[in-house]
Amino acid sequence: MSDLLEVRDLSVRFDAGRASLFAPRRWLEAVRGVSFGIDRGKALGIVGESGSGKTTTAMAAIRLTQAAAGRVLLEGEDLLTLDEAAMRARRKDVQLIFQDPYSSLNPRSRVRDILREPLDLMEVGTRASREERVRELIDLVGLRVDQLPLFPHQFSGGQRQRISIARALATAPKLLVCDEPVSALDVAIQAQILNLLLRLKEELDLGYLFISHDLGVVRYLCDEVAVMYLGRIVEIGPRAQVFESPRHPYTRTLLAAVPSLKRRKSSGFKRPAAIEGDPPSPINPPKGCAFARRCPHAKDICLSIDPALEPRAGGRVACHFPVS
Repeated sequence: MSDLLEVRDLSVRFDAGRASLFAPRRWLEAVRGVSFGIDRGKALGIVGESGSGKTTTAMAAIRLTQAAAGRVLLEGEDLLTLDEAAMRARRKDVQLIFQDPYSSLNPRSRVRDILREPLDLMEVGTRASREERVRELIDLVGLRVDQLPLFPHQFSGGQRQRISIARALATAPKLLVCDEPVSALDVAIQAQILNLLLRLKEELDLGYLFISHDLGVVRYLCDEVAVMYLGRIVEIGPRAQVFESPRHPYTRTLLAAVPSLKRRKSSGFKRPAAIEGDPPSPINPPKGCAFARRCPHAKDICLSIDPALEPRAGGRVACHFPVS
């Protein structure tokens, strides 16, 4: 069991309405029985195609999206069972870094006020200690104290994301959820922000739940990687295992689509052929393995029985015929 966050059988579904007036109500199964853990000072990256459920999983884990079932244990306490007051008190331990630094900061507020706001809302410390904390935060992310009176529009994109990170750190959280935190930035600035996140993870012993479509970014930052397909984790394991010796056919195809990812010749990895077709509808998930109808290795059992996520070579894989 992980010592910071443990997600067990998390499911999320959305009302998809009715096909006709008298038809039964339909549900979009966005997340289906997802389980994972995060230790202190470690980062778990969740990757997958658009619509795979990775962002919904993260938002449900911190109660920004309502879960239909499951448990989310933060230091052993189930966040999904807390009342509003108790969850509000817990918010200081879990913070979110948004994707777009241009829209996530109030353009009418000065940086000093932006960084103070979480402290004021959660009544952390005294007025004097909050002001001192703001000065610590701006220095922690590599900006200057004399920039505190400025407005967001007076900063570059990378500097704005540093301000967003500082705001997320204001309440001294234990877990940061990073939702595509560098995708809106230039490549050179991405590297600076990733290095900052790595340093903060080590210095502050933070846990990261990192959502990204950029496999190169995940490989650089994360200690473990979870691959999602149609709302389920199909492979999860240490970074080296997932990137160098992927076991699930979908993981191998996903990695093969990124030509910039270099692999060791000794790993025995062979680039698979591109898969055809689109993922099935989450409103009516198919019986058996959701990937079976696109998988070149599928057999009859794959079309009828959904494979469990089982231990394989240091990680876990949901496949009847994992690639060796």
